[in-house]
Amino acid sequence: MTAQGLRWTSEQVLELAPDASSRSAANRLATPSPWSETGADGEAVWGRCAGSGGTRYQTVVDLLGNPAPAYRCSCPSRKFPCKHALALLLRWSEGETAVAPATGRPDWAREWLDARRARAERAVDGAAARGTGREPAKGAAGGETPGGARRRAPADPEAARRRAERRSQRVAAGATELEQRLADLLNGGLAGADRAGYARWDEMAARMVDAQAPGLASRVRELGSHTTGADWPGRLLSECALLHLLNVSCLRLDELPEPLAATVRTRVGHTVDSAELLADPAARVRDEWLVLGRRDETMGRLTARRIWLRGHRSGRTALLLSFGPPGGAPELALPVGLSVEADLAFHPGAPPLRAALGERYGPPGAGFVPDGEALPEAPAAYARALAEDPWLEGWPVVLRGVLPIPPGVDGGPEEWQLATEPAPEGWELGVPPADEAAGQGRSGEGPAPEDAGRAGGRETETGPEAAPSTEELGQRRAWVAVPVHPETASGALWKLLALSGGAPLTVFGEHGHRGFAPYSAWSADGTAVPL
Repeated sequence: MTAQGLRWTSEQVLELAPDASSRSAANRLATPSPWSETGADGEAVWGRCAGSGGTRYQTVVDLLGNPAPAYRCSCPSRKFPCKHALALLLRWSEGETAVAPATGRPDWAREWLDARRARAERAVDGAAARGTGREPAKGAAGGETPGGARRRAPADPEAARRRAERRSQRVAAGATELEQRLADLLNGGLAGADRAGYARWDEMAARMVDAQAPGLASRVRELGSHTTGADWPGRLLSECALLHLLNVSCLRLDELPEPLAATVRTRVGHTVDSAELLADPAARVRDEWLVLGRRDETMGRLTARRIWLRGHRSGRTALLLSFGPPGGAPELALPVGLSVEADLAFHPGAPPLRAALGERYGPPGAGFVPDGEALPEAPAAYARALAEDPWLEGWPVVLRGVLPIPPGVDGGPEEWQLATEPAPEGWELGVPPADEAAGQGRSGEGPAPEDAGRAGGRETETGPEAAPSTEELGQRRAWVAVPVHPETASGALWKLLALSGGAPLTVFGEHGHRGFAPYSAWSADGTAVPL
């Protein structure tokens, strides 16, 4: 920690990189020789980096950028952040000897930062105007996003209502058509669906796009991916059932309680403007938000980024969702393990999870180790959330005191697990069979060599100690375990095992019907490590 706030670690900086090549290039540039005129204060970092042909690129990083750090570089790269911005942050992360604190900013850095602050203020004013019905202040008639993109002026309320009605009618017509197509599919049987190709699903999805129901279109496309592999008929039938449930819910939206109706609208593809959510002061939740984890995944041609937060004071968990253009990374980038004092506004739905990031009150600072739940809470939390949102595939959970168990250890399952040994007064999954309690191996032909001593007791000064009773041995072996999601990268699991060193640790991830997917963990010294 410096007088100007926390400087990030190099690992946290490299998390911001849009791809592996940017990380490699930034590491090569993170040396003193290319840099000049570097400086930093509590809000920004800046410097000039030598480029080709004697050009010196002007690079600035706004640490207070909303909704995430923002970058400007005069280089021609189309990546954000570019290698120069990443390299500058890497230099800054090394401490004051690499990038010294400054009392003033160069003109080229100050002008850009001041312009960003002005745009952000106009955006807030414009959003507030739309929320209260008053006219936006001069210069914010249509409002601007924090990044400076223009918004359209507020629409006529009556015209907006008519558009919403027309869309609802189109969506209902699309859901009705989709119901008929699903009925035709099931009436004809699933045999041959694995040989029909993707054309059927693509055409059906296109019809849902025409009906302004992108959420239905996405689920239809996914049906095509369930026609291969073992037990594909069962998986396809299960997905068809969930899609049927969503169709019926959409067609009977007026009969649903509002939280569930909001969830259905979101699943179908309706969106809520984040600026309007944040414009309501009563809806904003200010807290110190810890960045629990981050995941990127490809959705069509876009990159979807999910960032999970945990409020230090409120204890609430939130999900920030952002998208990047084809070939680009999403703008929202917060390093795992840091915390930020900020406003969030939660989207409507049940259970409330997705949120919009509002005003930030300072740069990201030192994080904390989150309070974790006992391992049995993972499936329990998912079950509670699933009762409110039947289409939920996973629920974020922080687990405490868990150990990663590789496949086949001690004759266990041939899959990775997360396990915890309960306290004697804690949970007990049952007592082992009598032959196993007596030290029998898995085949029942006798104790394994390493168990032989335990089976017959151990020698003491007064003679052999009595073997533990069946009940005692059952309590010792009453481990609680959940399977790891089968699609978790093996590298992440071995990294988690190395981090634990055989000791329990705190792990964050999502638990779903296929197991627990770990995304980050905290080492013994409290350092957050993305997996």
